[in-house]
Amino acid sequence: MNQLERVVRIHQLLTQSRRPVAMRRLMEDLAASRNTVTRDLAYMRDFLGAPIQYNRDANGHHYDPDTEAFELPGFWLNQSELYSLLAIEHLLESVQPGFLGPYIGPLKGRVRKLLGHSGQSAEAMSRRIRVLGTGRRSMETEGFGRIAEAVLTGRRLAFEYHGRARDTHSHRHVHPLRLVNHRSNWYLLADCEQAGDLRLFSLDRVTHPELLDAAKTRPDREIDRILEGSYGIFTGTARGWAVLRFTPEAARWVAEERWHPDQIGHWASGYYELQVPYSDPTELVMEILRYGPEVEAMAPAEIREAVSQQLKEAAGKY
Repeated sequence: MNQLERVVRIHQLLTQSRRPVAMRRLMEDLAASRNTVTRDLAYMRDFLGAPIQYNRDANGHHYDPDTEAFELPGFWLNQSELYSLLAIEHLLESVQPGFLGPYIGPLKGRVRKLLGHSGQSAEAMSRRIRVLGTGRRSMETEGFGRIAEAVLTGRRLAFEYHGRARDTHSHRHVHPLRLVNHRSNWYLLADCEQAGDLRLFSLDRVTHPELLDAAKTRPDREIDRILEGSYGIFTGTARGWAVLRFTPEAARWVAEERWHPDQIGHWASGYYELQVPYSDPTELVMEILRYGPEVEAMAPAEIREAVSQQLKEAAGKY
């Protein structure tokens, strides 16, 4: 039991007991020596401001009954929970570097301080956690914050957008619906006034975002159906199902992966067959190509032909 856990337990004993708690009981309950318990009591008095008094007649400790009920300040977690918070902090920072710094900075400092009291080095543990994001595109922290604010507060947005597909610039007014993080990159799902329909905007292509008046929205169920209707980042209702057959070697990984909430997977003749819905084949074809000879697109014909064509063009370069 580390110091944090001992302090919480001492607080529980002093709060719940109607009589002063004897030193022997504290030592037995905490499985700690007299010196350790004495240091913990001093820490609670001096650092946390706990109104702990020693009752000589009862030979025990108790909270001063003439003061207001004492509660431990801040938040108190066990060591495993603190480790988890430290890992989450790394994950949040890796998702959008710098954006959450001003908000989680105080939390980060508190976690490190608490871990320090438990006898662990937070900095040493931080070096043991790495979140590797591949293919992450850079974007402005300030712009991300403004877009996030629009989504969370229901505000309309105006911004300049440079689309990659057609290499064109445009000015957009949109009604934000969701922020989406996909494969280490951020996207904005919004009703676009210029397009008169839903559009997905890559945030690294958005510049000069400006918050406007209140935005229109859609029912949550409808938005979820749009986002989860098909494979990958391409939104909308699925227009087909891809049937993929993986070799036993690749299936060791694929059989335990979640490609889509509605996917269907089963074993057949030693191979693993995966069926996933899709609306646009682009990303799905890229994923199939990633597995090379370990997968075969069985259906539909458009997916099979697209993969075949890509493989032929790639082989032609070698």
